[in-house]
Amino acid sequence: MCGIAGAISFTEDMRENMKIYENMQRSLLHRGPDQHGMKLTRNAALIHTRLAVIDIDGGRQPMTCGKYTIVYNGELYNTDELRRELSEEFAFDTHSDTEVVLKSYIKWGSTCVDKFNGIFAFAVHDEQEHRVFLARDRIGVKPLFYYDTGNNLIFASELPALLEHPDIPHVIDEHGAAELLLMAPGRTMGCGVIRGVKELKAGWCGYYTDKGLDIWEYWRLKACELHESFEQTAEHVRELVLDAIRRQLVSDVPVCTFLSGGLDSSLISSVAAAELKKQGKRLSTFSVDYRDNDKYFQKSHFQPDSDPEYIRCMAEYLDTDHHWTVVDTPELIAALDEATEARGLPGMADVDASLLLFCREIKNYGTVALSGECADEIFGGYPWYRDKDIRMTDGFPWAQSTAYRKRFLCDEYASAIDAEEYVYSAYRNTADYAMKLSSDSPLEYRMREMTQLNFHWFMQTLLDRKDRMSMYSGLEVRVPFCDYRIAEYLYNVPWEFKDYMGREKGLLREAMKEWLPEKVLWRKKSPYPKTHNPAFLEGVTAKLRSILDNGGEKLTQLVKREELEKLLRHEEHVQWYGQLMNLPQTIAFFIQLNYWLERFDIRLV
Repeated sequence: MCGIAGAISFTEDMRENMKIYENMQRSLLHRGPDQHGMKLTRNAALIHTRLAVIDIDGGRQPMTCGKYTIVYNGELYNTDELRRELSEEFAFDTHSDTEVVLKSYIKWGSTCVDKFNGIFAFAVHDEQEHRVFLARDRIGVKPLFYYDTGNNLIFASELPALLEHPDIPHVIDEHGAAELLLMAPGRTMGCGVIRGVKELKAGWCGYYTDKGLDIWEYWRLKACELHESFEQTAEHVRELVLDAIRRQLVSDVPVCTFLSGGLDSSLISSVAAAELKKQGKRLSTFSVDYRDNDKYFQKSHFQPDSDPEYIRCMAEYLDTDHHWTVVDTPELIAALDEATEARGLPGMADVDASLLLFCREIKNYGTVALSGECADEIFGGYPWYRDKDIRMTDGFPWAQSTAYRKRFLCDEYASAIDAEEYVYSAYRNTADYAMKLSSDSPLEYRMREMTQLNFHWFMQTLLDRKDRMSMYSGLEVRVPFCDYRIAEYLYNVPWEFKDYMGREKGLLREAMKEWLPEKVLWRKKSPYPKTHNPAFLEGVTAKLRSILDNGGEKLTQLVKREELEKLLRHEEHVQWYGQLMNLPQTIAFFIQLNYWLERFDIRLV
């Protein structure tokens, strides 16, 4: 995994702007602390920072072959198959997947992306044709932001790196304000929040030439009939999941796993432990908890029990080398600013901050970790898939707080933004985009919409979080359930199968039942752990209070001060973003928003 950036121009000499590109590179060093490189030509600046995982000596970038130069961030899981196919035509100088990606592009052009199984964002510059090809993986695990000035294209893995370029104004308008206060921590696909900044959408690619940017969608979830019995479907799922996990264990550095004691991370850990055992190795697993959570934990519909009991069960069952990270409240609050820096935007408050601290601890032991993200979106694990009332609600199931959120918009933005229409149109456009079949029952029709909504919104928020918080410490996190083959197949599996035995992810449980002890296999879903310590609410309240008492001018240009004052009086307990963000997290979000506005010198227009 790496950081990439660059600029392409047909009107100015890139070689004259070395200082700008050094600054962009410096801002990405956390993504690639092992090596860094840069290539400047008249028309192109290509920048790279590398976290070395495969072919540590041979995979340096930018990598050039003839007239083509690539900067690449990601991991290809079918490298060996593609190398064998390409070897009939090309000689290879390295064992890196970077060289396979580059030579795949040389052979197949833009259709090379159809060949890849992996997570990636990359740019290939053709020096003779004066064009650059940009691509992002199907699911959107790896990021790629860009800004088209009209004369040149500037791109980077992260927003802070992009903002190092002086041609990009640090401005948000009413559209950015709507994203921050009505959508965040979610974000409209393709939107970079900063005015004029966009993100290449998941499953999109294209060219930038002197005629401008031409991008297109090369992959999406497609509807088709499934002609398999439940038993055949379970077998198919088992094969796909096992293959995805095994492929993602390939590395020239040690691999470890996140272990929450839930179904998804436990499955990945179980398969990984078995594979490493064949090599005479022992798996290292990692878990996070909070100081005094055992004292303050309260059961809820969303979190019926805490994780430690199940984590200990799995660590013993698999005989792993297990490590605990225990986060205390003061360090969690202190990390809110750093988590904003890492994401490049205000985000998921303590859920981001704790993950950042957790990943930093894991980095002390290894460089590559596997994690269980995206199984819930793909297999239908969330409560809003299974609650009939919630899933039929005409709107985002995890964000029913538009009326509450719009109260925070200052008068100028509130008058310029139709909050209900902004949110509803985003929801409706996504639901309508979902591909359906004329033979779909009303339930299957809606479940396809629910899958697409989760795919384009909730899942992207979690993938943003995992990429930024992990890469901020130079930790590569792979997500086996994001294998596009799993997503393609499950999109067409009937809900009746997914809901086997009336349990969330019942199909996955049945398919993988041989890999887990009963206690964990049938454990009720529990979300990523968060602190239950009342000291967190007290601490973030005091911090936001201090911000308002000592200025907070930029924050109150965007957000109504009187609504922030109400928030600090704890008069209402409204969910800001599903079960993950309640009153303490909402206060923490505004702390992050204030930091972001100040840190990146954001101007409001």
